[in-house]
Amino acid sequence: MKPWLRKLGFALHVVVSVSWVGAVGAFLALAAASLSKDAELAKAAYLAMEVVGRAVLLPLSGAALVSGIVQSLGTQWGLFRYYWVTVKLVLTIVAAVGLLMHQSTAIAEAARLAVTSGSGFADHDRLRELSVQLFADASLGIVLLAAISAIAIYKPWGLVGRITGGFRLFLAAIAALVAAFIALHLSGRSPHQHHH
Repeated sequence: MKPWLRKLGFALHVVVSVSWVGAVGAFLALAAASLSKDAELAKAAYLAMEVVGRAVLLPLSGAALVSGIVQSLGTQWGLFRYYWVTVKLVLTIVAAVGLLMHQSTAIAEAARLAVTSGSGFADHDRLRELSVQLFADASLGIVLLAAISAIAIYKPWGLVGRITGGFRLFLAAIAALVAAFIALHLSGRSPHQHHH
């Protein structure tokens, strides 16, 4: 990749990645507002979270993932040559897939209930549950994106194949957590999901 193109790609990746963090911060603020006792404020927050998730978070997460892959393939780092690049890739995929799953489930359900719920006690309880879940998920998202940024800056692990068993254990733990998260959500047994 030519130097000017590599710099352009890097700038684009940084812009969309930082924008993604900022959008998650805005989503976190909306999730906090949805916990308000002011019903109108909470309703507005649910509807705004749905729009921000669909129109801002999803495109930015996809752009960060694609631009990161292109950047890795166009530089000496590669996708699977260095552990830190691979870990960043895996964590970005986890964040993007988690966001996609929550956009079509919890976020969409909260917006729907905010519009359709009247004075029904069950709907208000479910909305409160969703508010807590969305606040926790957005908080976790900020931590995850901060970790991805720190890994990009510090580049803590070297070439693949030159790392001790401790790093392999770290990767196995991350893979187990991701597999458990996906299995719980796909099975319908997620602690966040509502059961009738």
